[in-house]
Amino acid sequence: MAEVLLPRKMEIAKDPSKFGSPHLLHVLAVDDSHVDRKFIERLLRVSSCKVTVVDSATRALQYLGLDVKDKSVGFEDLKVNLIMTDYSMPGMTGYELLKKIKESSAFRDIPVVVMSSENILPRIDRCLEEGAEDFLLKPVKLSDVRRLRDSLMKVEDLSFTKSVKKRELETENVYSLDSSVHSQLKRAKI
Repeated sequence: MAEVLLPRKMEIAKDPSKFGSPHLLHVLAVDDSHVDRKFIERLLRVSSCKVTVVDSATRALQYLGLDVKDKSVGFEDLKVNLIMTDYSMPGMTGYELLKKIKESSAFRDIPVVVMSSENILPRIDRCLEEGAEDFLLKPVKLSDVRRLRDSLMKVEDLSFTKSVKKRELETENVYSLDSSVHSQLKRAKI
């Protein structure tokens, strides 16, 4: 019996989205500053999140498979629940990354949080209007990360609950269909 249960436990650990466990939320953190990347990574890990860090918006697009030229290999099965990006980065800004993600049909529903050490209201407004979930001022605090995590968990739990109810209804419909087909067969004596 124990051997049968072990693979199920492993399967649960591989798919965090289905079970709404906070320690399995997967966050993609994007920042060109090594110090800031390490800091946000530590905050997210302390908050029981799985973290992937990249050093540029271009690398984030590669990781997500949105960069056609240098498409990443092997990450297609990973589910990202949240993207946290710095605003000011060389090459492509966090705002441009946000726009590309929101234009993508595959990733537009993933919440994106933009971070910046500069409190510039037009920049904040522009990011929020483009679809950012939140705009955090650096240094990001542990309370910010926990608030985001808790908010995401509510959304994940709601989505999980809806999918379970949908499956229950589908199963119920199949069984009611089977019984009506069975009674029709009985009447026809087949």
